[in-house]
Amino acid sequence: GIAGCGESQGAQEGATLTAYVVAPLCAEATRALAGDGADAGAVRLRAVCLPPARGDGKLDLAAIGAGARRATEDSSSIVYIEAPDDAAARFSEPILESAGIPVISNSSGTAAISELRKALREADLSSPRTSVTDALR
Repeated sequence: GIAGCGESQGAQEGATLTAYVVAPLCAEATRALAGDGADAGAVRLRAVCLPPARGDGKLDLAAIGAGARRATEDSSSIVYIEAPDDAAARFSEPILESAGIPVISNSSGTAAISELRKALREADLSSPRTSVTDALR
């Protein structure tokens, strides 16, 4: 089952934690989690795909903000995976930082999930977001 991973709650062994993934990386991230790929040590992972943040070649700040806020409102959220995009990051990262949600910026959804899985295997489940943030540095 899903258990919260906010710093005051921690995460229970066997909990399912959520990675919020921007649209361009989501198909790869989802494939990386298919089957046993969702196993990340003491916890499991699932990906939530966010709507595209670019339309007609323009950045949709409302979509970026909504995706970041959605991640902050989910107690099972462990990370936000974004494609390298300085303009989008300037808008999403302050929202995520305020909630203590780490960001993985990668051009590959598969590589980002691999990085997250490694960080989670080393994480302290009593404070998973902080542990993942520390492991990603």
